[in-house]
Amino acid sequence: MRLRNIPGAKEAIQESKYVVHQPQQQKGRWKQAFASDQPIHIEVGMGKGRFLMDMARLHPEINYVGIEMYDSVLLRALQKREELENNGETLSNLLFMCVDASNLPDIFEKEEVSRIYLNFSDPWPKARHGKRRLTSREFLARYDQILKKDGTLEFKTDNRPLFDFSLEEVQEAGWKLLAHSFDLHHDEEMVKGNVMTEYEEKFSKAGNPICKMVISR
Repeated sequence: MRLRNIPGAKEAIQESKYVVHQPQQQKGRWKQAFASDQPIHIEVGMGKGRFLMDMARLHPEINYVGIEMYDSVLLRALQKREELENNGETLSNLLFMCVDASNLPDIFEKEEVSRIYLNFSDPWPKARHGKRRLTSREFLARYDQILKKDGTLEFKTDNRPLFDFSLEEVQEAGWKLLAHSFDLHHDEEMVKGNVMTEYEEKFSKAGNPICKMVISR
């Protein structure tokens, strides 16, 4: 899907105090970017940010970094964040950055991240684009460089072919499948504590089953 360019988006992002503008300089120093020294969780492809804002509100004991490569999408997240702040809600444990996920090993040090979230990622349906999928073995190798030894990755999607592909990649990449469900909202164990994204709410209301997996190395 072609994203509409929003005039002034780049400038607004550059001026925002919620965005880390030179993230490579934070490598190995991310805990200093936050008010408190806490575990760091990241969402790769955060979209408009609802999921991470809800998570940051529910878990003040964790620091969150939202990663989005499209400035027009990140702008929407910033607008939501500013609205919260204007209503008196401060989320000091949440920061954003506008980067391509393929650069993550240049931004985070080894074992600097405790958990990675992938929510409703682009399926890149054409076979020749398989390496671009955020659950491909190529991306799993990148996550391996930044995730703690006991860290986990959580992936949710309504796209069954992408989920099946991801399950295969987990095995091929030598990772461990800790838990999975082909219908999250009807899985009593895995749905506990689930925080929905905007897409998840939309798709589940339409009757689409949501798939989820939790993996580690």
